[in-house]
Amino acid sequence: MYIKIEGLKKYYSDKLILDIERLEIEEGRITGLIGPNGSGKTTLMRIISGLDLDFTGNIEYNHSPLNEDIYKKMTLVTQKPYLFRRRVYENIEFPLKVRRIDKGIRRKKVEEIMERFQIEDLKNKKGHLLSGGESQKVSLARALVFEPELLLLDEPTSNIDPESMKIMESQIIRFNEETKGTVLIVTHNIEQAKRLCDRIIHLDWGKVIS
Repeated sequence: MYIKIEGLKKYYSDKLILDIERLEIEEGRITGLIGPNGSGKTTLMRIISGLDLDFTGNIEYNHSPLNEDIYKKMTLVTQKPYLFRRRVYENIEFPLKVRRIDKGIRRKKVEEIMERFQIEDLKNKKGHLLSGGESQKVSLARALVFEPELLLLDEPTSNIDPESMKIMESQIIRFNEETKGTVLIVTHNIEQAKRLCDRIIHLDWGKVIS
């Protein structure tokens, strides 16, 4: 999914948080968004995801404004994911179920992605009882299972062990290579951005500086 942003301004009270004249996110590539705390990264991600509609300016997704069809083709994974108080299997299955995918296909896709994330042993564990690292892996698996056209990641690997980070990074790259889905990732880890991203955008004081 291609994203074009023009004349974006976001205020909190009378404070200007984002001021982006023009920004394009290329389709089918992994784009990193980095910058210091308070630079507006998460705010921009929330606006692109449709969670924050209180802004001025224009955002187009494949040359169209945000609509219900686009919502169905995108997903956001946050630093502190919310999981249902259901089994891990049901959490991961949920995006497929709401899209009315056949039950047999759902089972195959869920089992495949749990194997890829090495979380088969969590299959019957309740989502709200998982550790932070486990929750992050399950949340990313849930996001990838329906192969979105736009994957938005806000610090998805923060505060997890190196082995889990390695698994998650490899699955982000695999998703992008296999589906050509567009990925936008917010990270404080410049080395991670270099490992994952085709392009890195620097944000500071709400402005794109490179």
